[in-house]
Amino acid sequence: MASEGKTQEELHVLLVAFSAQGHINPLLRLGKTLLTRGLHVTLATTELVYHRVFKSSAADADTATIPASVTTNGIQVIFFADGFGNGKNKVTPDSYMELVGKFGPINLSNVIKDHFLDTSKRLACIINNPFVPWVADVAANYNIPCACLWIQPCALYAIYYRFYNNLNQFPTLEEPSISVKLPGLPSLQPQDLPSFVLPSNPFGSMSKVLAQMFQHMKKLKWILANSFDELEKEVMDSMAQLCPITTVGPLVPPSLLGQDENEDVGIEMWKPQDSCMEWLNHQPPSSVIYVSFGSIIVLTAKQLESLAKALKNSKKAFLWVIKNKEEEEAVPLPEGFVEESKEQGMVVPWCPQTKVLSHPAIACFLTHCGWNSMLEAITAGTPMIAWPQWTDQPTNAKLISHVFRLGVRLTQGSDGFVATEEVERAIELVFAAEEFKRNASELKRAAREAVAQGGSSDRNIQSFVDEIIGGKRTS
Repeated sequence: MASEGKTQEELHVLLVAFSAQGHINPLLRLGKTLLTRGLHVTLATTELVYHRVFKSSAADADTATIPASVTTNGIQVIFFADGFGNGKNKVTPDSYMELVGKFGPINLSNVIKDHFLDTSKRLACIINNPFVPWVADVAANYNIPCACLWIQPCALYAIYYRFYNNLNQFPTLEEPSISVKLPGLPSLQPQDLPSFVLPSNPFGSMSKVLAQMFQHMKKLKWILANSFDELEKEVMDSMAQLCPITTVGPLVPPSLLGQDENEDVGIEMWKPQDSCMEWLNHQPPSSVIYVSFGSIIVLTAKQLESLAKALKNSKKAFLWVIKNKEEEEAVPLPEGFVEESKEQGMVVPWCPQTKVLSHPAIACFLTHCGWNSMLEAITAGTPMIAWPQWTDQPTNAKLISHVFRLGVRLTQGSDGFVATEEVERAIELVFAAEEFKRNASELKRAAREAVAQGGSSDRNIQSFVDEIIGGKRTS
């Protein structure tokens, strides 16, 4: 690719990410792939990411001058103001989305003016995330083609597209219990649908930005997905005539794909504890339950007690990540639990998840069903126990149990509570089911083939690059 001359060497792609680790990392990994194909790549994200990831120390967070840019693994990172300051002010998800929507377009436009106009750089494409749909408007103002990297399953893309374009019937306040039947997917009950399409959804601004994206799809030239053909072929086929989506994943740490782990460009907003790896090294193969609910979800004391009892009763070894919200007191585990179970399991505030999931001692992953975590488990070949909470997670749990067939979904009460006996049932079932292990092994192989040379995602990325170059040449 690089041999095709000076014109291509000057082509730049600008990635624009919402300020969350799960949004930034897939974009960075896509950007790294584009770098290897001769394009120049820059990431623009909010100043909040600088304060949480790149600043030199917590002490200077309030006074340090934010640099014009930093570089990580060959990708330049530029920070723009989102109206949130250094991130220490507390705001609701809705109010933060409003801040980003207000300040983002103006400040991203300034980034383009300052870094790409009247310079030797030629900005050939902008790639955004779903939660910053206004990026497409900014791109259109400069006549720059725009792509969106969809960071949830293609199944969610199909659901949202049909919901926001009123193509199918969904639950309403008058009919809250109807099931939804969509091409390429099993019948979906209300508890299987993403929370943003339910009449009970409390997060108005989240739905607003998704509606903005799906009702203005013509502003986007490409929809790229962090998935792979072999995983979601039926649902992708169902969208081929409506609004095609192209897979470019899985965009996961390279070590999960049998590649050099030093080539990863992902960021970590929280420092993992490596002590758990030494502990895992002393556990038998396929013996440990890995439990993690990501960086946002915090269980109640009652739910923690129920889960702790189930893990203890299972007699299985466990590695349990319990992350507390910043500047809040730790939600207490049952008195005496850590001491009583120290021979059986380990509790840590954070861990290197990629290394954990690919460790031979891990038997299954009890997960909140965030898509990045699920993809990591799929590429590691790890069966799952699904415990969804909100947004895309209920649908992801349905995919685990009824489409991918990689595990079981826990049954939750009307208040979301999961009983001790239900967790025990799921653990016993996943450890006994050979089907889940076979399917996990098969999808692990398919994921590696998709990103290997000549694989489905590899070909799709090359076609995308060729379109960017071809479009620039004819403009």
